[in-house]
Amino acid sequence: MFPLATAPGAGGTNQLISFIIPLVIMFAVFYFLLIRPQKKKQQTRNNMLNALQKGDKIITIGGLHGTIMELTDDIVVLRVNDVTKLTFDRSAISHKVSES
Repeated sequence: MFPLATAPGAGGTNQLISFIIPLVIMFAVFYFLLIRPQKKKQQTRNNMLNALQKGDKIITIGGLHGTIMELTDDIVVLRVNDVTKLTFDRSAISHKVSES
């Protein structure tokens, strides 16, 4: 009646392996294409945020350009022009402007 059916117990291990192998391959693809690059990018960002110093020119996530005047563990005070100082969370910094 079912020509492709195998004897009980003989195909159970084969079916389990054919189910697990695609899952392992799928996890490996997700790891190498999504998870690993995201972790590397996050590590690079954390290193940049930890390396900030007074006087560095930065750009915030909102696009505001400024120079760091004060720096604590989680707060940054930026000088935008000669008299304007703004306070931001350290995590609001997008990147440091390279001096050329």
